[in-house]
Amino acid sequence: MEGTVYLRLRLKVQVHSGSVVTLGQLAQVIAPEQVLVDLQQIPVHTVTPDDQNIIIVDVMKVIAEIQKYNPTLEVQTIGPSQSIIEVVFRKKKISIPLFICVWVLLFVGAGMAIMNFHEDVSMREVHQRLYTIITGGQDPHPLLFQIPYSLGLGIGMILFFNHVFKKRINEEPSPLEVEMFKYQQDLDNYVMIHENKESMKHLDDD
Repeated sequence: MEGTVYLRLRLKVQVHSGSVVTLGQLAQVIAPEQVLVDLQQIPVHTVTPDDQNIIIVDVMKVIAEIQKYNPTLEVQTIGPSQSIIEVVFRKKKISIPLFICVWVLLFVGAGMAIMNFHEDVSMREVHQRLYTIITGGQDPHPLLFQIPYSLGLGIGMILFFNHVFKKRINEEPSPLEVEMFKYQQDLDNYVMIHENKESMKHLDDD
């Protein structure tokens, strides 16, 4: 049966250890209806204990598997030439003492960083000066400015990270999420390039 198969590899898929990764998981497939379901069930890679947590699958391997299934099919590829399979292991139980220790360290570290910053920029003197300019009096502890400033600092951090605990305030990603996305893209590109170098090295050795 002849026909054309259009294939677009997904950039990344997550599977569990021991899983069989099928073509339907790894790529978006457009094909004649009579072969589409069978194509999506073609096994492309079986995750073994010897595999690391990152596996690179090249589009040439995918085409080879399709040709094994039906040599008469013409394959047209669109998009990326490689896909990353990320092996997700079972989550370990969170240690409550460890969680508390990390939380305390982060809380104290963040507090120290904020206090040191305020000390460097003389924030207390600024508040005292503002109090004198507006009220005409002097106060070594101008709570009229310090309390709203502290509340505004906390609200500003919530708005910046766009989260209240696990709840997102709006659909717009936070700057931290954007930076994490860029980092993940760079990491994925590095893994793909590194894998290509390793593959070429093995071919040269052979």
